[in-house]
Amino acid sequence: MIPKEIRQLLEKQRYAIVGEHSAVKLCHWTKKSLRNEGVCWKEKFYGIKSHLCCQMSPAVIWCENKCIHCWRPLELGLGDKIEGKIDSPSKIIEGCIEAQRKLLSGFFIDKNSKKRQLSKADQEKLRQALNPKQFSISLSGEPTIYPYLPNLIKELRKRKIISFLVTNGLNPEMIKRLEEENALPTQLTISVNAPNKELWEFWHNSLERKGWEIFNKSLETIGTLKGKTRRCVRLTLVRKGKKKNITNMKTEHAKQYAKLIKKAEPDFIHVKGFMSIGHATKRLDYSHTPYHEEVLKFAEELLNHLPKEYKILDQEERSHVVLIGKSREKMKIKETEI
Repeated sequence: MIPKEIRQLLEKQRYAIVGEHSAVKLCHWTKKSLRNEGVCWKEKFYGIKSHLCCQMSPAVIWCENKCIHCWRPLELGLGDKIEGKIDSPSKIIEGCIEAQRKLLSGFFIDKNSKKRQLSKADQEKLRQALNPKQFSISLSGEPTIYPYLPNLIKELRKRKIISFLVTNGLNPEMIKRLEEENALPTQLTISVNAPNKELWEFWHNSLERKGWEIFNKSLETIGTLKGKTRRCVRLTLVRKGKKKNITNMKTEHAKQYAKLIKKAEPDFIHVKGFMSIGHATKRLDYSHTPYHEEVLKFAEELLNHLPKEYKILDQEERSHVVLIGKSREKMKIKETEI
């Protein structure tokens, strides 16, 4: 289903293609964790283990948007609908685990070899990593485009695997289906990259003509969810830089973001600085990456417009991210939340 030239380019970028429309890629922090060189901010905030995470997508090259800050290869996008054969959830999960194992194989040390062993990986953590305990459904593309997403999440739950789902908010019907089919993920995150309609349309270059209205409907849908899930809003902040005179983090934007956030009534808010990596470097260079102090300052300004129950719970300077939420006691994910 994925054209040969696109498949080859993705594989060159170390994506492992799974089936007809899915993919896996080893996260930077998974590799760091295996070498005992640090862990992802999600481990620090939520207690999940970086070396046990499988970063994947069931719609690797399909998305409604072409966001200017996106590090994914969105220039290769195939639209907003997966055409042709659709893989089953079980096939995708098994395929992703197998692909992850192959990607990890080069980290093993061959004790019987006389050659110098270059791997610095912790071999015990590496053996554990062969059986991932968390699926981060956010690698590339828009996962809510995959029509069997509810069954995918239920299958992960059956296997005692944590599911983190990140969405652009352009499929509120799928969010509602997840609730109705008792298939809400462990944590549901919606990306809020622009504070108003004008910036949203400029930022996202969406195929959806009424994208802003649909996006707001998703925020409202998330705010009314009755099922069990941890609701999150993610802000990716871009400052003015040398390449383009654009930003989504002016002081006046904080009040506008707060208005959107209140619709979703999230448990947590990720205020994160843009990173100029991957394909994003073609559109925005490193001068657009805010310093951690700037991200923290914006998070503090945002709090001025949110209900008093919200406060800064934690922060990670290396990743330029600040966590806002209602309760520090509820940060760590418990087994009952899977």
